[in-house]
Amino acid sequence: MNSTYRVLVALSLLWPVAAAIAQHDQAAHSPYAGMETRAIKSLSEADIEELRRGGGWGLALPAELNGMPGPAHLLEMKDMIPLSSDQVDRLELLYEDMLEKAIPAGERLIAAEAAIEAAFASGKVDETSLRALLAEAEVARTDLRFIHLSQHYKTVPLLGPRQITRYIELRGYASDPCDRVPEGHDPERYRKHMGCD
Repeated sequence: MNSTYRVLVALSLLWPVAAAIAQHDQAAHSPYAGMETRAIKSLSEADIEELRRGGGWGLALPAELNGMPGPAHLLEMKDMIPLSSDQVDRLELLYEDMLEKAIPAGERLIAAEAAIEAAFASGKVDETSLRALLAEAEVARTDLRFIHLSQHYKTVPLLGPRQITRYIELRGYASDPCDRVPEGHDPERYRKHMGCD
């Protein structure tokens, strides 16, 4: 037997072993690996921080991506759009109102998710208690989502069509959304929501 033939035979015998090891290794690395160390498994530290500061958390995407800007990003880009001082004043009021409502709603959502976490961590969960815990979490999430989405439809009447078009351009929505993550967005969450990967 020549040496090339022996190498090919050895490789053909090792191939199934290598494939099995690769398959096992892939199965061992769940997309959730590492999340088991989170205090609240359903929320990352970045999620909790965003909720506590009154951030949008991607909840207003139906408005944002359908040409209805929200006050937070408009205020960030006020000079590039441009906005009048009256528009800025009115948007600041909407933004302050949103924060005043969103921060406590975010805290309620965090507390509700923490309660679900505690129930599973203790092993004391049944259908009735789980339904109650989930209902509380969904009420908090719905309230939070309403708070953010409602500010978008309230914002539109304050703007002219050119300003909305300029906003859409500045946010990068007129091009492929995966080419550029808009300023102020968490890149990983944005790409996930936009289906970029």
